[in-house]
Amino acid sequence: MAVTSGHGNPNWAREEVILALDLYFDCKGRPPTPRDARVRELSEVLRAFPHHAESARRDTFRNADGVAFKLQNLRQVATGKGLGNVSRTDKYVWEEFGSDPARVKQLAQLIRAGVKVAHEFREQGADYEVFAEGRVVTEAHLRRERNPKLRSKLLAARRAIGPLTCDVCARQGSGLDVELAQAIFEAHHVLPLSAGEVRATRLADMALLCACCHRQMHKLIAMRRQWLTVADLRSVLGCAE
Repeated sequence: MAVTSGHGNPNWAREEVILALDLYFDCKGRPPTPRDARVRELSEVLRAFPHHAESARRDTFRNADGVAFKLQNLRQVATGKGLGNVSRTDKYVWEEFGSDPARVKQLAQLIRAGVKVAHEFREQGADYEVFAEGRVVTEAHLRRERNPKLRSKLLAARRAIGPLTCDVCARQGSGLDVELAQAIFEAHHVLPLSAGEVRATRLADMALLCACCHRQMHKLIAMRRQWLTVADLRSVLGCAE
């Protein structure tokens, strides 16, 4: 008998269900067996999620049998046929993306890319607001923003054209010492990572925000479950153009 879960295994997270839905669409709604190479490959990806490191030590965690069962769950949500033990997350993900396979494919590619880079960031002990796409996407986004070389280049480029100023609230660094003046500033990635494009970051992709505005930006993105621009945050905070 297939073993799909063990004591203490966490529930499937939203981004995990998105990956399963992507495979379900690839299979044209006909879930494959646990022996299928695509099922086994997805199992390996899910077991590599950095925030499931402890659970992944168990053979029962997100194994091929469990992935195959999840595909059957999604078939039941989509068609009313198949296994009936579906979760609220399965239903919510289907309601949001069931009619948009292309969007699911974009998010799945982004989540997979996030899994590859999130381990390094995770080791630093992150404290963050989770974006709508899930933790691995959030971690990949923050890893880009906290790249010290990129931040240094952005600061140097901004100093070359004038005093350092927050792009949202227009606050400037204080003090005569350069390092002290720039200490309040952080780099913010202005591109909506949910678009699914994963490429090298350019300075043109970055905004310079004070730490306060940067935290509020991430909080609003998490609260509204959508990407916000610098202009959006400026409007919310009532900052002058």
